[in-house]
Amino acid sequence: FFLACLRKLGAGLSAIVGTAYSPAIFLFAFLMFNETISFQTYFGGFLIISGIIIGSLKIPRDRSREDIAWGILYGIAAQALTAFSVLFVRPLMDSYAIVPIAMVRFSAGVVLSIGFITFSQGIHSLKDTFKTGFKNIPLITGSILGSFISVILWLAGFKYTLAGRAAVYNQLSTVLIILMAGIFLKEAMTKRKWLAVATALTGAFIVSTS
Repeated sequence: FFLACLRKLGAGLSAIVGTAYSPAIFLFAFLMFNETISFQTYFGGFLIISGIIIGSLKIPRDRSREDIAWGILYGIAAQALTAFSVLFVRPLMDSYAIVPIAMVRFSAGVVLSIGFITFSQGIHSLKDTFKTGFKNIPLITGSILGSFISVILWLAGFKYTLAGRAAVYNQLSTVLIILMAGIFLKEAMTKRKWLAVATALTGAFIVSTS
């Protein structure tokens, strides 16, 4: 659903639709655990989401209304399923370590991906995928940092703090991409981007002091 949303909307609008993640966490945490968070946390989350919208809002002219409508639907579905899945396993974190839980998540993804490639494209395509992937150093590095380590830290956030607060911090990733793109990819940091980063970081500070 996330990839379908990205294809339909493009990166900018997908980032905005991705802000549905925090409200989904708030809702499921309340329904599943009767968890509530302070007004200060809500306000900080509002600032972070505002920062994402400021930094990402750019309506693509090459997208039809149908693509935008379906893209929004796919994006909301993706965020709702992600929110439910992490809260569904949250009780297990009281009895089991984070890494084994994360390994189950990774293993399920690997098995399903291997099965999909094998049945849709054949065993030769699967071999080519592994050969190409393991030769790509940036891909390997990104997989370790962006999947393995980040998912472990993501799960740990839900284990050691309120789900709503963890969700608000999670949303910072979109704004940090804007900042890091300026540092590592030398993308121009416009006034709008600086405003987006400042707004989101202010929201994170408010949440951390709540």
